[in-house]
Amino acid sequence: MLKPFFKLESVIHDGIFAVANKLYGISFHERNDIPLYHPDVKTFEVKSENGEHVGILYMDFHPRAGKRNGAWMTSFRGQKRIGGTEQRPHVMVVCNFTKPTPTKPSLLTLQEVTTLFHEFGHSLHGLLANTVYPSLSGTSVFWDFVELPSQIMENWVLEKDCLDMFAKHYETGEKISDELVQRIKDASNFHEARNTVRQLSLGFIDMAWHMDDGINVENLEEYEKAATVKTRLLPEVDGVNTSCSFSHIFQGGYSSGYYSYKWAEVLDADAFAYFKENGIFNREIAQKFYENILSKGGSEHPMELYKRFRGRKPSIDALLERAGLTKKPNA
Repeated sequence: MLKPFFKLESVIHDGIFAVANKLYGISFHERNDIPLYHPDVKTFEVKSENGEHVGILYMDFHPRAGKRNGAWMTSFRGQKRIGGTEQRPHVMVVCNFTKPTPTKPSLLTLQEVTTLFHEFGHSLHGLLANTVYPSLSGTSVFWDFVELPSQIMENWVLEKDCLDMFAKHYETGEKISDELVQRIKDASNFHEARNTVRQLSLGFIDMAWHMDDGINVENLEEYEKAATVKTRLLPEVDGVNTSCSFSHIFQGGYSSGYYSYKWAEVLDADAFAYFKENGIFNREIAQKFYENILSKGGSEHPMELYKRFRGRKPSIDALLERAGLTKKPNA
């Protein structure tokens, strides 16, 4: 039902590129004179509002033999300054969307559209970097801060003012209806309360194992039960535990950092609420986000940068409201 409204080229040019232009004044110009590793890859030069060179964006969207599954952003060359000379970044967005056919363009699911906005947010973090040292530039930030620029971009996907820019039926040109958008929003919070408690539970287990007493555990089941008592919803099943299959924290790089998933949601919901209060394409707020978040990388402590952008510390209220976990007046 939704895919016909999400033609890949429209999501790119009338979606992510147009949103970035409205927010930050940057523009994207396809280049055909840069060597590429595969014909499917497209290259864009990013320019500022004044026409100055910002960086190069590579986009590799379709699956092929030997290509890894999933979606990610990577950097070929980071931003830095050496002896007064500015080196601008070369970054890349990689996805695995269905290839077009002779009779049908590449059409995305809603989840794929959200994924593209997410990875594009990472690329903006790299492209708009403005620091001195490459080790503190772009996405080189604390682990629990790196997802803010990406996850905040997801919020634009279901805003009607944004959807009207790119969500048009590829055959008829008809805009996606308000009714359909509302149905998507109504379904988006299904099981959200349970999912939230589940994420918190996993974060508590992770932190418990990486506390001082985590190395002296004699009874795994009892230790895990004690760590998750605050989030237990269902009776325990004897002989079953989460820790032994929790690959994220033992082999996936999230040791003592699994909380970052939920913390990043707090940040992106609170930050986007600032936009919502002032208009989702408000250039003044966008400039503050650029100056204090996107351009700064890891050159200052994230909390100081966030407070400078938002005017205060992040609040959980916006996330609870977005997740449908707060009661509305007279509800």
